[in-house]
Amino acid sequence: MQLTKQFSVRLVNRPGRLAAVLTAMAKEKVDLLALSVMDSTDRGTLRLVPDDPALARSALETINVPFDVADVLVAELSGRMGSLRRICERLANEQLNIDYVYCTSDKRRGNNAAIIKVNDLTKAQKVLDSPPANGRQRKKPVRRRPSRVR
Repeated sequence: MQLTKQFSVRLVNRPGRLAAVLTAMAKEKVDLLALSVMDSTDRGTLRLVPDDPALARSALETINVPFDVADVLVAELSGRMGSLRRICERLANEQLNIDYVYCTSDKRRGNNAAIIKVNDLTKAQKVLDSPPANGRQRKKPVRRRPSRVR
């Protein structure tokens, strides 16, 4: 589990705005480890995790784009089904609220990761760095209704 910097950029929904940001990153030789774009009616929010936050900041300032910087968690995802679910359950069990999450894949390094923004980064990092109780996450019993065939 590691902490890293995420840049959030509000972009007007017009052709070329995202391309301009990505071009600026490329000119500064910033490698993007994760990227997410969400739109609304007139604006979109670009969230990106750069390999070098100082260079990313420089690139965004060069093209005069306003941005916010936040600390986020990078959680490695195992190749097993349900790995993100287990992370979310562990955070929920400790009363940690997930503001948002998005995933990324790095084929060069052969790993997947979740970028997670939570209400208490320090506590979340401790929870996810420690092994689950008894080596496994406790499962709540599933209560099913009896099926009725008519």
